Amino acid sequence: MEKKQFKAKDMLVIGAALFAMFFGAGNLIFPPLLGQQTGTSWIIGFLFFFIFDVGLALVAILALISKNQYSITGLTGPMGKVPSAVIGAIGALCIGPFLAIPRTAATTYEVGVAPLLTNAPGFATWIFSAFFFVVVLVLTIRPSKVVDIVGQFLTPILVIFLLIMIIVGIVNPLGPIETEATVNAVREGTYNGYQTLDVIASMIFIIIIANSARDKGYNDQASLAGATIRSSVVAAVGLLVIYGGLTYLGATTGTLADYQGLDQTTLLVTITKGLFGDIGVILLGIIVLFACWTTAIGLTSAVSEYFVELSGGKLKYKTLVIAIVVFSWLVSNAGVATIIKVSAPLLNLIYPGLLVLIILAFFHKQIKNNNIYRFAAYFGMITSALEILAGFGLPTDFVSVLPLADMGFAWIIPAIVGGIIGKFIPSKS
Repeated sequence: MEKKQFKAKDMLVIGAALFAMFFGAGNLIFPPLLGQQTGTSWIIGFLFFFIFDVGLALVAILALISKNQYSITGLTGPMGKVPSAVIGAIGALCIGPFLAIPRTAATTYEVGVAPLLTNAPGFATWIFSAFFFVVVLVLTIRPSKVVDIVGQFLTPILVIFLLIMIIVGIVNPLGPIETEATVNAVREGTYNGYQTLDVIASMIFIIIIANSARDKGYNDQASLAGATIRSSVVAAVGLLVIYGGLTYLGATTGTLADYQGLDQTTLLVTITKGLFGDIGVILLGIIVLFACWTTAIGLTSAVSEYFVELSGGKLKYKTLVIAIVVFSWLVSNAGVATIIKVSAPLLNLIYPGLLVLIILAFFHKQIKNNNIYRFAAYFGMITSALEILAGFGLPTDFVSVLPLADMGFAWIIPAIVGGIIGKFIPSKS
């Protein structure tokens, strides 16, 4: 098959869509608080946030491409059929109706709508989220149009508003960046990177990106891989600029009393109001609406596509889209704080296993024993589970003495040990 020549417009459209799908509720609300908490160390915090968000997402995409796979099963496959399906399904549900998609609607309401309503009735969230998800349903029900709709129309609006906000914050900073970090910048950046869900999302989004590239004529293996990589780089550059800008804005609030002790959403509202006045609240509402809409559209489509593939076509795309939208609507009314609180332990549990599988995927030609994948991933997840249990007061805090534990990487050494043990245990598959 003749290799198709890459077109800059195609790469920009697909890359812009990927940027917008990544840049959603978590990516919008986490960087400012990270900047405030890390103060003069905000660059370090931001770098680790970027590495464990976009960096690992790109690594996951590259790992899948190296295996000529365009689905999360390309990474989880060595775990065995059932474990692979379970891990993949948990990941898809996390970035789907259980956590990430509901968070988009909840964030939009709390950041972009609630500040404009002085005496909103209790059922206002239900009405708004219903409107939010009707739009998601309409724009997602035809999967072939998702990338073009997001990449050509919604993303430019989102980027323009964000750049205006960041430029104003740089030209007229809210305050000096003088405060020392109140948290471990490396650890906090890492955990915030986890919370965006982008590493998991990348393994689902790649289905949409690959399908879009094929629709544009990149059908042979080399062209498809090249188009996916190029569009991913476009997205990464955009995310680097926006994330860095938002983290910087948060760092400028470290000396301002009125900005202290605020949660993620309230801090973002307060920063925007400080930069633009009352008009800033309306501006922020527009930014949040488009950021969360684009992500909700991308996630709903990607997760639906994944479960169609997982079920071997037994589950229908349109049926899944409707089910995910309805379930997400119900969960979204729990509020951002509740959703984040629930998501943190679950994400910290599965991330080590996924990261191990991502790294080992680059050595799939050299690894002949699938027990290396299994034991390394399980040891990593078990260590993370012990850390989580320690946080609930159970006597498992001995994990904190492991190497790199103070930076949030206590699982690394156990994962390596697990992989070594797995090498000496014969694998049947």
